[in-house]
Amino acid sequence: MAGQTDKGDVGRIILSDSCVNEGAMWLARQDPRFADALAQCGPLPLRRKPEGFAELLSAIVSQQVSVASANAIWGRMVAAGLDQAAAIQVASDEDLRAAGLSRQKMRYARALAEAEIDFDALRHAPDEEVIATLTQVSGIGTWTAEIYAMFSLGRADVFAHGDLALQEGARLLLGLADRPTPAKMRKIAEAWSPWRSVAARVLWAYYRVAKDREGTR
Repeated sequence: MAGQTDKGDVGRIILSDSCVNEGAMWLARQDPRFADALAQCGPLPLRRKPEGFAELLSAIVSQQVSVASANAIWGRMVAAGLDQAAAIQVASDEDLRAAGLSRQKMRYARALAEAEIDFDALRHAPDEEVIATLTQVSGIGTWTAEIYAMFSLGRADVFAHGDLALQEGARLLLGLADRPTPAKMRKIAEAWSPWRSVAARVLWAYYRVAKDREGTR
């Protein structure tokens, strides 16, 4: 079963694979197309991630670079002790440049460090407040904030409406003529509440399966 914090306004929290399975079965009962997608995709991943400053800094590091490059840069930052807010605040531009950060990402990293986000408070804040708080920081867009809410905080009813893979997965699953816009995607995803985060997991998995199938033709 999905857990719940002391404050009911945060909704359901995904804690384990059984929580994901509960949401998947609910979606399958609501819409046979989800049942078909789940049959093709197999078990869905839990995808829980750590909370806190380092997770968001890692997301900034990963922006607009390959996975391999992001991993290399992040590895250098961790080795240099540059994965904590206090360290970023006192680091020189040369320190950050040596780890591989561009000038823009240096600015974003410093903005995050100076924001002094109360990560414990975020754990008990409603989804909308989490996203609003995070997106006030330069370098953190709505997608990054939604992903943090979904996977670091385990929120069960958050959806990344601007994610291109989710939009394309929805187009394929629902048989739409065109990939839905973020506004259209938001409207579509309302039907998947209170398990929109699990619906996202299904659509990401279904998108990969569909693209692999197309690639073998």
